[in-house]
Amino acid sequence: MSAVKCEPDDLSPEAFRHGDFTLTCSNEFSGDFSQLEPQHSNSVPTGMNISKSEMAKETSLKPSRRSLPCLVQSYTYSKSLSQSTSLFQSLESECQAPTSVISVSAGKTEQVNTEENKKDSMLTCSFADLSNFCLALGRDKDYMDDSEHANYDRSRLISNSVFKDKSDSKPKVLSKNDMNYIASGGLLFKDGKKRIDYILVYRKSNIQYDKRKIFEKNLRAEGLMLEKEPAVANPDIMFIKIHIPWETLCLYAERLNIRMPFRVKKNFIKVKKWLPSNPMVIDKSALPDLQEADCYTGPFSRARIHHFTINNKDTFFSNATRSRIVYHVLQRTKYENGVSKVGICKLINNGSYEAAFPPHEGAYKSTQSIKTHGPQNNRHLLYERWARWGMWYKHQPLDLIRRYFGEKIGLYFAWLGWYTGMLIPAAFVGVCVFFYGLLTMNTSQVSQEICAATEVFMCPLCDKNCSVQRLNDSCIYAKVTYLFDNGGTVFFAIFMAIWATVFLEFWKRRRSILTYAWDLIEWEEEEETLRPQFEAKYYKMERVNPITGKPEPHQPFSDKITRLLVSVSGIFFMISLVITAVFAVVVYRLVVMEQFASFKWSFIKQHWQFATSAAGVCINFIIIMILNLAYEKIAYFLTNLEYPRTESEWENSFALKMFLFQFVNLNSSIFYIAFFLGRFVGHPGHYNKLFNRWRLEECHPSGCLIDLCLQMGVIMFLKQIWNNFMELGYPLIQNWWSRHKIKKGVQDASIPQWENDWNLQPMNIHGLMDEYLEMVLQFGFTTIFVAAFPLAPLLALLNNIIEIRLDAYKFVTQWRRPLPARATDIGIWYGILEGIGILAVITNAFVIAITSDFIPRLVYEYKYGPCAHEAINKVSCLKGYVNNSLSFFDMNVLQMGKLGYCRYRDYRNPPWSSKPYEFTLQYWHILAARLAFIIVFEHLVFAIKSFIAFLIPDIPKDLNDRIRREKYLVQEMMYEAELEHLQQQRRKSGQPVHYEWP
Repeated sequence: MSAVKCEPDDLSPEAFRHGDFTLTCSNEFSGDFSQLEPQHSNSVPTGMNISKSEMAKETSLKPSRRSLPCLVQSYTYSKSLSQSTSLFQSLESECQAPTSVISVSAGKTEQVNTEENKKDSMLTCSFADLSNFCLALGRDKDYMDDSEHANYDRSRLISNSVFKDKSDSKPKVLSKNDMNYIASGGLLFKDGKKRIDYILVYRKSNIQYDKRKIFEKNLRAEGLMLEKEPAVANPDIMFIKIHIPWETLCLYAERLNIRMPFRVKKNFIKVKKWLPSNPMVIDKSALPDLQEADCYTGPFSRARIHHFTINNKDTFFSNATRSRIVYHVLQRTKYENGVSKVGICKLINNGSYEAAFPPHEGAYKSTQSIKTHGPQNNRHLLYERWARWGMWYKHQPLDLIRRYFGEKIGLYFAWLGWYTGMLIPAAFVGVCVFFYGLLTMNTSQVSQEICAATEVFMCPLCDKNCSVQRLNDSCIYAKVTYLFDNGGTVFFAIFMAIWATVFLEFWKRRRSILTYAWDLIEWEEEEETLRPQFEAKYYKMERVNPITGKPEPHQPFSDKITRLLVSVSGIFFMISLVITAVFAVVVYRLVVMEQFASFKWSFIKQHWQFATSAAGVCINFIIIMILNLAYEKIAYFLTNLEYPRTESEWENSFALKMFLFQFVNLNSSIFYIAFFLGRFVGHPGHYNKLFNRWRLEECHPSGCLIDLCLQMGVIMFLKQIWNNFMELGYPLIQNWWSRHKIKKGVQDASIPQWENDWNLQPMNIHGLMDEYLEMVLQFGFTTIFVAAFPLAPLLALLNNIIEIRLDAYKFVTQWRRPLPARATDIGIWYGILEGIGILAVITNAFVIAITSDFIPRLVYEYKYGPCAHEAINKVSCLKGYVNNSLSFFDMNVLQMGKLGYCRYRDYRNPPWSSKPYEFTLQYWHILAARLAFIIVFEHLVFAIKSFIAFLIPDIPKDLNDRIRREKYLVQEMMYEAELEHLQQQRRKSGQPVHYEWP
């Protein structure tokens, strides 16, 4: 078995660039070309020994009897790939001349036949047509133009790509789709054969040339193939396209224990459903790329490559897997002599490279309808079936999301969709509680008494500019308060606590199903690797891993504790800043309430408490946003200071810091209003003052719950608007500005895909942390103070319906393609959600017992009201409650020139009693009832939560049995496949065949 041997007279780069060389090819092969195995070499040869099989497309490996075809080839990718490789397949029959001398020049082509091969056929190739193709004939050669100022004329490759056919001698011109795919598709090298797996970007004007040169040299040594090309719109930008060949893929797939398919599972008979199709489910015929067989998988091994179903080498490893492997190499390749001088991340940080990203699979829009012509690529399919606003009511195509963006992003959207779906019953019950309050608002005994109290005067709420006011002036506030503080509040608080438990328990079941379907059951132990920064820092301190038995870098316990203490100190320092900011807002409210009470505008003067609260909320929100920006950088620094061992540990540590700070930042003012506002003000004539100067703020005559609702509603509404703007509005503006800066003479159609991706916005350096953090904080708003704001689940549901499509649109159209990372769960966020669920039970118990008037009304109804001793059917049991809850104060004590008595909210003795202004017995009864309610409520809800968690298993029983069954079958099939392979080897060598292991 031999090959076509081509020997150029002059192979210098300059001659190659201008086309002044002669290429002599002789045939030394006899046999079946299909039996040739392509052999890769990572080094660049001095000559060009090109096997015939390398000129043609790689033939698919024939599966063995036990290794049936498993993976259906990607419909969208194969469709595009066939467009670009069809010309090379047609050329294969043309380029089989046994011996010929081809003289190639830039302007003409001359064929010279040798005397030994006069009977052989002749092949004519023009350099303008085939220069790039001939360069790629030696697929072992790593094509790399070291000139950073080289310019490539893609138009010549397109306009002159005309091939002659022997049969009819008519020119065969590439179609428009073929030309667009090769010129601007951005999926292949210039040879139209090697797939682009990753893109590096740098500026020619950058002075870090030596680091890049060493780094790229080491990348080639690792087995990667590189190709440079300048940008069309900006001559200072240079792109490096990276391709990972088959042998390197197999090597790293084995090192990373990537699981690959090796056997088709038995198909079960599917019963045809007679029910009509669900309109919320996407039609499977619209997703042809997802129609693939279910397969058994196992860790890839080159020694057992015959076990795996390799139907096509080009598509055996998915795009996501190829990108992950390339990123693994980029993260562990040195750019200078030194242990810590490693990784593409450091090169980007020091400015050597501008960016590194995997390319998108083409444009997300097409001039042709997807219904008639099908999807152009997976990105186009995702946009049409997921990212468009018209798909808001459809279920998400999670399998397609996982295939394109990776399991980590797929799990995020699966969790977000599950959370949104679970909000539907919570929102329905919350709306029912709200409408119950709305319908019974006018019949409420408390509201009726407040609105009818025309002769009841309330004591001044401030010292200087406030006067007495009638109680019926707060009639509207009393009715609005009743909307959120009625008999259904306690029921809704218990319901939401149980709902949070059911949501988390059923999510664990949903996650287990997804991890099984996505083949992630055993991934955590196999593929979790050390961070390059950790390896570079502690390479001198090794310890044997008790699991693998191999030495690995180890962080000493003393060093770990020291760094952890520094990090915790930084967290507490930032939290103290938040508390200081809240205190400053409280002081602001105390100062301006006197000013609003004497304001010239009559509306502000009459509703000065509302104006004070609204201004305080807005200022507090501005401070929240400023502190968030500052703390994000500090949290990033503290996390890197800890030197986490793995990427998951880094993400968990960073996420915990960001959550702690933002949770305190957002909720500290809410906690102040719920549990401290109006609790320590004293009583008329003896008010408590801050710094002996400012009188503490009191609650409204109708209660403090209206202030809590206002605080929650404004912060939740403004936070969601700000997040949506930063997630979509800001990238849209940035991308528009990037397109605006492109030269006017350059058309978008002539810009390759990798350059279009470069003009998009990069994904946040923190990955999905911002998306998870936004939703987790929303989950806190939905559950923690839900007793005070029953409409929170409804607002969260409406926001999440928009959020899913907004995030989808952002990922598909506005962001560069992120690294398709893998994950088995949502990380530390699940533990945070569980903690929020526990905190929600406690806070709702305190809100009902302390903030609302539920307990005082309950005590009055059963102890002091008209129904306390005997049932009275015609009279409300709360009759006289308002008068009972207000105490008397003698205004003569104030010496304000006013006579008579005023009323204030408290349970104190009147001024004519023997112990004036002391707490009454009813106050202590109410306090005991509040404490008893908190204890009973918490224990009851926690008992229900624990019982529900016990009843719902984390993994469905049928799925657990299936997993155990498949583990057993995998071992048996691996045993049978290895035995059969051994038998085949013995038959070929003429040795006796054993049907069991020898």
